[in-house]
Order: sequence, then structure tokens, then C-alpha cells
Amino acid sequence: MTARSGPGIDRLAVVCVRQSTPQQVLDHAESTRLQYGLTQRAVDLGWPASRVLVIDEDLGQSASGLVDRPGFQRLASEVGLDHVGLVLGVEMSRLARSGREWHQLLELCALAGALLADPDGVYDPAEHNDRLLLGLKGTISEAELHLIKQRMWNGRIGKARRGELAVPLPVGYLRLADGQVVKDPDEQVQAVVRLVFDLFDELG
Repeated sequence: MTARSGPGIDRLAVVCVRQSTPQQVLDHAESTRLQYGLTQRAVDLGWPASRVLVIDEDLGQSASGLVDRPGFQRLASEVGLDHVGLVLGVEMSRLARSGREWHQLLELCALAGALLADPDGVYDPAEHNDRLLLGLKGTISEAELHLIKQRMWNGRIGKARRGELAVPLPVGYLRLADGQVVKDPDEQVQAVVRLVFDLFDELG
């Protein structure tokens, strides 16, 4: 199907831009560029450029459902208010790694008659086959997040057993190249740390 013939063409096309962490924003600039480039895909599908809204408040925010994501909340609100005819993302299921949030978005889009699109195609969540495919993508995405967390945890445990786990140091300490922990040689830093402890002793 094509969005050009759909009833939502008079509403907004929303491009959702997100990366899971601030570090990914810095390291994966090409991914971010591709996501912003979806504005052209919306135009190609028939939306005027003036009716394309970019929501990028979730750059650097995890989609695990464990933190508030203003971008996702704004998207859900716009869809629920019947302002949106098309939602675009590079990988639709990455909008939410939580099954609850993902199915909430699908239900809202189905009720509002809003389509979803990624580089692979355009999906109508009100259609059984499209909804089945979108649900499967969301399930795979949620499972992928679990596997990623498990690999990271296993890696930390392995390093800890070998005595190689480097945890973040408190202010006033530095880790040398050989792994040794020393006080920060900066005298101003040392003075501030001492002041904090002195004030704690004095004031409790």
C-alpha cells in the first residue's frame, strides 16, 4: 500500500529520531543522519515538507521503559489527539524496547488510522498482517535488549573474577595506564575534596 492514497495525508508525518545513549549520539553520527533523512521519505510518500514534524527529544535516552522519554510521550500524545497520519523511524521497533510501550503505540495508531513506516515499507496497524509483523518486530527488539544486557553483565562478571573490572572512581582519584589508582595530583581538586570532608565533619 502507499501512504499517498491514505486518509491521513492531511495530518502530520512524524519522524522519530533516537539513540539509546549519549555516547551513541557521538559515535554513531551516521545513524542519526539517516534518521533525520527520513523527512525526505515522508515527502516522497506524499506529505508536504511543512507537515513533517521531527521529534528528537529522545536522543541519548534508553527505550527500555525504565526512564521517562519525553519524545515518546509527545509522539503518543500527538497520535492520540488524531494529529498524526504517519510515524517514521529507521527501525520502527526501536521506538520502544518495552513491549507495553510498543503495543500501546500500535493500538493508538490503529485507532487513529495512522500508518507506520521504515526504510523497508509502510505498515497499517489496523490491518491484521501488518499488525502481526509489527508485533513480531517489537518482540524481537525486546528480546534483543535482554540479550545485550545479559552479555554486558556477563562481561563485567568475567572482568571482576580476573580482577580487571574498572569501576568509575570518585572525584579526587585517577586511574593510571597500568590500572593503579592514585590521588588526583591537582592540588585544587585535593583542596576541594578535603573541604567537603571537613564540612561534613563540622556540619554532619
